[in-house]
Amino acid sequence: MTPVPAPRAFITGCAGTSLTPDEVAFLGEAAPWGLILFRRNIESPAQVAALVAAFRAVVGRVDAPVLTDQEGGRVQRLGPPHWPAYPPAEVFARRAEAGDMDGAAQAARLGARLMADDLAALGITIDCLPCADLRLPEGHGIIGDRAYGSSPAQVAHLARAAAEGLIGGGVLPVLKHIPGHGRARADSHESLPVVETSRAELEATDFEPFRLLADLPLGMTAHVVYAAIDPDRPATTSKVIEEIVRGHIGFDGALMSDDLSMGALAGSLAGRTEAAFAAGCDLALHCNGRLDEMAEVASRSPVLAGDAGRRCAAALARLTPAEEIERSEAQTRFSAMIAAF
Repeated sequence: MTPVPAPRAFITGCAGTSLTPDEVAFLGEAAPWGLILFRRNIESPAQVAALVAAFRAVVGRVDAPVLTDQEGGRVQRLGPPHWPAYPPAEVFARRAEAGDMDGAAQAARLGARLMADDLAALGITIDCLPCADLRLPEGHGIIGDRAYGSSPAQVAHLARAAAEGLIGGGVLPVLKHIPGHGRARADSHESLPVVETSRAELEATDFEPFRLLADLPLGMTAHVVYAAIDPDRPATTSKVIEEIVRGHIGFDGALMSDDLSMGALAGSLAGRTEAAFAAGCDLALHCNGRLDEMAEVASRSPVLAGDAGRRCAAALARLTPAEEIERSEAQTRFSAMIAAF
């Protein structure tokens, strides 16, 4: 029997709705920790379940993590006609800001629980939710209605409710974008945002929701420069910022980079990957499914070990069987909650 290679500290994508022979060869040799799925990978429930199973068979780990971004609103990889449309975070924020924090949190929790039900049925075990970035007037619309509000306490409360809903449904949450993307004036998919705000103000505002949610199992970095702290490097590749993430914020979960192929970062994929690990990321994330880029990231990703291995193992240990729900009743109740908002 061929031994299963130890996983390497990166998460990769794939190009389409099934694995190509070249992708099978790559995945079998490179042994990524996980796979992330996008709309290009999603056609039907049976197809997604088969893709997830094929990935796990190739890497030889039945529990290999499979991730997606299922926030609701604009960021929803699984959608109609096979899966429900879910509202964005702003819907829950408005309810909280109208004075019904408990109702907003209950709805955020139930919505996430239903999303977890959708994902777990396909074998997807990690959802890149919640977004704990603040909604701030100067911020670029890339966050916008994805935010649970502008108050750090409210954002943390509603984000925690969503995280609890996912965990209750047998899916792990990813806290993003550490230590805060809401103040950024540019879309990091396209260019590098620079935030000029003082460290003291950042700690009191942008960083605070993440500090309140520091016990969550997984997190994702922000491709944002905080000029008052490190004027030369975005959080993903800044050792100074990632020391704040582990220190002031107190996050000890598994920390993945945001997508290393995004326009905010400069240099080769190999250089970006090395810089992310040097700064303190546990996992490198690459999403676009281009095999040449995937191979470049893999070539600079170490075998998962040490503190990174411990944190990733601790995160996966928090996966528990889903609490039973009666799906149609829960969906009806959630729809009534949202209609009342």
